[in-house]
Amino acid sequence: MRIALGSDHAAYEAKAHIKQYLESSGNEVIDVGTHSIESCDYPDYAEKVSLAVQSGTVNRGVLICGTGLGMSMAANRYTGIRAALCHTEELASLSRLHNDSNILCLGARTQSLAMMEKILMIWLDTVWEGDRHARRVQKIDSNPRGQHAE
Repeated sequence: MRIALGSDHAAYEAKAHIKQYLESSGNEVIDVGTHSIESCDYPDYAEKVSLAVQSGTVNRGVLICGTGLGMSMAANRYTGIRAALCHTEELASLSRLHNDSNILCLGARTQSLAMMEKILMIWLDTVWEGDRHARRVQKIDSNPRGQHAE
């Protein structure tokens, strides 16, 4: 699988670990940065990963910041992006099964590296159920920028 990976400075070290983990599992990783612990803005990296997923350049994306909250909020601003902040294995599974999440968000300050690995592998291995969930995902994707359907 081809995966875009991005982080801010708070998660730089976690990103390096996750990159190595993904590559050792046979995935191709496109590392969009950051490439240092120098302070930076997480929306810039959420944008890079989101655009890569949106364009089909990669199959999925992973974003890591201190909590995962900022990255998930920023990524979900992009049409067609369904970024899921997952703190448990169950949430990772359900975000794929029911919501076809295409970006996984993690928190370097709130999760251990071992937990991130477990969540990541479940998220990558879980196949979307489609079926009854398809119309719900279609509603998410067809209603960008806060426009409400009647």
